[in-house]
Amino acid sequence: MDGVIPELVVSDVTVRFAGLVALDAVSFTVRPGSTHALIGPNGAGKSTCFNVLSGVYRATSGSVRFGDAELTASRPHQVAALGVARTFQNIALSPRLTVRDNLMLGRHRLTRSGFVSAGLRLPSARREAVRHGARVEEIAAFVGVADALPTPVGLLPYGTQKRVELARALCMEPRLLLLDEPVAGMNSEERREMADLIVSVRESLGISILLVEHDMGIVMRIADSVTVLDFGKRIADGEPDEIQRDPEVIRAYLGDIEESPS
Repeated sequence: MDGVIPELVVSDVTVRFAGLVALDAVSFTVRPGSTHALIGPNGAGKSTCFNVLSGVYRATSGSVRFGDAELTASRPHQVAALGVARTFQNIALSPRLTVRDNLMLGRHRLTRSGFVSAGLRLPSARREAVRHGARVEEIAAFVGVADALPTPVGLLPYGTQKRVELARALCMEPRLLLLDEPVAGMNSEERREMADLIVSVRESLGISILLVEHDMGIVMRIADSVTVLDFGKRIADGEPDEIQRDPEVIRAYLGDIEESPS
């Protein structure tokens, strides 16, 4: 992963839909190379926030800066070109394509050869395809899905599909990784393994990670910082230990959630 990792600075972001305030002047900062969790009850505004950061929604007001770039006016492909990659709560892979082909789709923004060069199998396009293929194999091995490269994604177990989606995001060579409920639907062993993988991604690649997650055991184990939303407003921001003790957070969210095994 090349290049300096910049801060992500979310400043007073407000999103309104037909009079409904989904986000109300939300601010937080993701430090370079850190893992930052965004938590809150259902309907708190977490998905809306992710959609603003990835260019799917436009903020009504406020600013989102990734280094020198302002994201609030950017479209998804422009955000991706800045080195921001996202996974989804509901797996967004092509089930009939093999794992290898899904990961190669993640290399698309890094491909220099045009359709004509690729179609004519020009030497430059062939060399580039070999380079991308080798990188796909490296990332697949890192994530633990190398054995599944020739297999159609739809035939894989759910937990493996979640790993493939993470691998595809890494194939974009991101500087900031947005993970939307990365352990949702997994059993306890799969959750622990995915948490370990997320830690390895941060430690090995040095990139920043922003994750939305309901599993508080995972959040408290792997996050450096936590921002808590409730009804579209930020109610707390700090280190995991502080968040666990915050009375307003306990009232809003944590009181009735059992911590998962770490």
